[in-house]
Amino acid sequence: MNMQDNRIDDQTLERQPVGTNADGIPSLSTAPANPPEPTPAPLPEQIDAACNRIAPVWPLDRFVAVNPFHGLRDQRFEQAAETMRRIAGARMYMPRSYYREQIEAGRITDADLDAAAARCGSDLSAAELRQAAAVDATPPSASPAATQAAPQAASQSATLSAPLSAQVPLLTSVLDELDADDWSSFVVERISHHCAAYFDMGQATWKRPWQGMSLYESWRRFAAMDYSTTMMGQGGMRARVKALPESPRDCIESAIRRLGIPAGAALDYMHAALMDIGGWAAWTRLLRWEQELTGGEDETIVELLAIRLAWDVLVYEHKASPELSKRWREVCKRLSRGKPAAKPTPEPQHIEHILLTAFELSYQRQLMADLRNGADTNGANGERPSTQRPVIQAAFCIDVRSEVMRRAFETICPKAQTLGFAGFFGVPIEHVPFGAVEPRSHMPVLLTPTYRVCSEVHDADRDEAEQALETQRRRTGISKSWKAFKMGASSCFSFVEAAGLLLYAPKIIADSFGWGRPVAAPDDLHLDAPQQQRVGPSLDVPNHGACSREGLVTPGSSYGSADGSAHEPVHQHQHDHGQAQGAIPGGEQAESPAQAPSARTPGIPEAERVDLAEGILRAMSMTDNFARLVLLVGHGSTVVNNPHATGLDCGACGGMTGEASARVGAALLNDPKVRRGVAERGIRIPDDTWFIGAQHDTCVDEIRLYDTAVLPGEYAEELAQLRSWLQQAGELTRLSRAALLGLEHRSRQAITANIRHRSRDWSQVRPEWGLAGCAAFIAAPRERTRGLDLGGRTFLHDYDWTGDTGFGVLELIMTAPMVVAAWINLQYYGSTTDNRRFGSGNKVLHNVVGGAIGVLEGNAGDLRVGLPMQSLHDGKRWVHEPMRLSVYLQAPQAPIDDIIAKHQLVQEMLDNGWMHLFRMDDEGGIQQRIPHEGWQAVPSH
Repeated sequence: MNMQDNRIDDQTLERQPVGTNADGIPSLSTAPANPPEPTPAPLPEQIDAACNRIAPVWPLDRFVAVNPFHGLRDQRFEQAAETMRRIAGARMYMPRSYYREQIEAGRITDADLDAAAARCGSDLSAAELRQAAAVDATPPSASPAATQAAPQAASQSATLSAPLSAQVPLLTSVLDELDADDWSSFVVERISHHCAAYFDMGQATWKRPWQGMSLYESWRRFAAMDYSTTMMGQGGMRARVKALPESPRDCIESAIRRLGIPAGAALDYMHAALMDIGGWAAWTRLLRWEQELTGGEDETIVELLAIRLAWDVLVYEHKASPELSKRWREVCKRLSRGKPAAKPTPEPQHIEHILLTAFELSYQRQLMADLRNGADTNGANGERPSTQRPVIQAAFCIDVRSEVMRRAFETICPKAQTLGFAGFFGVPIEHVPFGAVEPRSHMPVLLTPTYRVCSEVHDADRDEAEQALETQRRRTGISKSWKAFKMGASSCFSFVEAAGLLLYAPKIIADSFGWGRPVAAPDDLHLDAPQQQRVGPSLDVPNHGACSREGLVTPGSSYGSADGSAHEPVHQHQHDHGQAQGAIPGGEQAESPAQAPSARTPGIPEAERVDLAEGILRAMSMTDNFARLVLLVGHGSTVVNNPHATGLDCGACGGMTGEASARVGAALLNDPKVRRGVAERGIRIPDDTWFIGAQHDTCVDEIRLYDTAVLPGEYAEELAQLRSWLQQAGELTRLSRAALLGLEHRSRQAITANIRHRSRDWSQVRPEWGLAGCAAFIAAPRERTRGLDLGGRTFLHDYDWTGDTGFGVLELIMTAPMVVAAWINLQYYGSTTDNRRFGSGNKVLHNVVGGAIGVLEGNAGDLRVGLPMQSLHDGKRWVHEPMRLSVYLQAPQAPIDDIIAKHQLVQEMLDNGWMHLFRMDDEGGIQQRIPHEGWQAVPSH
């Protein structure tokens, strides 16, 4: 039998008798005698269903949190856990040893265990659950993968890194058990290699040769001349690629038939194939997501699925043997029996689900006790004890790190009023930084920008502005050229040998001791300091540069680059960071479409500013009693040598910092015409009130004020006092963070110096803990939570339902900030429970791929998604405690129920147990919404 003569095109397959393949090898396509019920959907529908089970991942330059289980949100949480275990051997629960530690520490009580068992429909007693927690269902593994994932982690970390046994094995994994070569890793590495080249966003020096081709078409070209299979001893495999169907969907259909996958198991097998290359599957799912936003389509993830299944067929054809055929036939026979129906949740995972629920109940019990105490102390209805004008007002992002800063600021200045609101402050913009052309969305990824705002040099005439732009472009071009020279293949070695000691010895010393930043801060401009301080976003159309009326980019035109040259988009899937409104993937239809990104005119039209300002103020429950100074405090993080740095910035701003949103919001609310307009609608802003944009640097806990030069001189003393309060609040916040950073026994000065050094240290793997620990979302008047130490674990959104006519603000909160908070929570949850599948491994080993697409762990393998271990574990214990988000809304029941019924995404996440929902009434009572059972009062004791 000549294996080189095999062909796998559909015509050859159709000529074969039933029970044999093209080479006479026993085929595995015989259907089971008793096909499972119900009848499987047609294959094209199953292909789309498999692709839609994958959650998207955003690139590093806007690395926003995403629910890694988004594609399974239509399943109950425990069902999704079983699906992931069965399909990919993935974990959605911590090992029992983790919960056992919580029981031994007294955090999980017998009452919690009993309540959790009742909630989960189990008759197990607390004693039986404690006994079950004492024995891990999956013992720790000392595999190399475990050691690599967290070198200093405890045995729990090793347990998490050891994969569970998947019940839907791919052909390559079956072959691995019989063959000396690791075909599974080889296939993933070859696919990843091609995807990195195909999707490159500017990192590669050599341009890809597949311009204009689809992913599948380019792979067929690449694989036909890829000699890596020859190194695996399968030189004839390259010739077979040419015989593959030209259509990716035809290739999938051919592969499913050729491999003998039962019709009832095709969806699971395709899902398993995508999970095998889960990082690149998530990236291609993002391409489909972005097209779905505008009602379009994208087949790239289908093409990736075709490539992965084609590899299975190619490997099977070349490695076929009686032993492999027998083993694979057994696998297909098992798959044909379908999923077990008797127990939807296996006993081990059922126990782990109860333990998770008990852990969540223990946290909720303590939080609700604090909320009740806060209601008793401050008044449940959220009314301020005094109507006296606040000394200062500060609106912060709802980020859990802002909760700590708000508490510290209120401690330093008790007469101040703080508010919590999503960090884009209701300003629906995409922003074009000074000297740039491409806009960046400053909105949650579930929402869509309406306006394009550009930065300019304030109070500059046209000549000065154009000169500043030219300086910015020239210096940026010099910087890029210098970097290209240092990285060039012909110059890098000779340059280092000739000038390395002279140029780099001082830099190495300075960087090692933290005397300066090894790279410029992300928001640094290449301008002189005085001029740089005048750069900021404008509500109007700039009169210079690419954002001016003369320089607007029109559809179909070339884009101007930073150095003044024109260039075309990298490829057809290049991302536009400003997305047009439309259908939210997996959600509901947006109410009204916005302009396409390329058609948006810079600036916010004057005719729309009053409506926008009124909406912002009412959404923040800020309609009266304004202070003389009102801060809008966004946030960002200044860290170095961290590929996931944007993940520490504002998720509500699309992975950008909150600076642009805060400054635009302040400028809008300072506009005299806007103030006259909102006054006519019942919101009178005093003439002596000034709004100031600000930014909280969450790495060093310092707050920077912007555009203070426009304030009249009479505010100089108040401004100086404000800066002093902010400085003291930052110091207090740093003290509260000291324990998590291992600095609790140091002086205040030492803590401040150490934290600032961490932000500049290129070798620091934990400059800050980000949102680790996030566990709750509260939307209520501040008086409900003021004075409570919520531990930096709570998303804190101000909301007063009595001023929300029609409950439009409540609907916005439940469909945007609440969902985004749940996504953040579930990203941390998945990255903790199974970092191998849903995280990105060891940060020390990360290598950026494709310019800004993502990271590899090491120099090969799949694209990694989620968070690195160092963002979750301190080397001794888990800093993040994985539990589902608990949401507390102070609002009437009827509008909450109406909003849930109206929005499918919200309904799925609540009804299927992806987050918990509680309602607080004005008398201090709390009720919980139990899925499919309704509201139940939560007893106070």
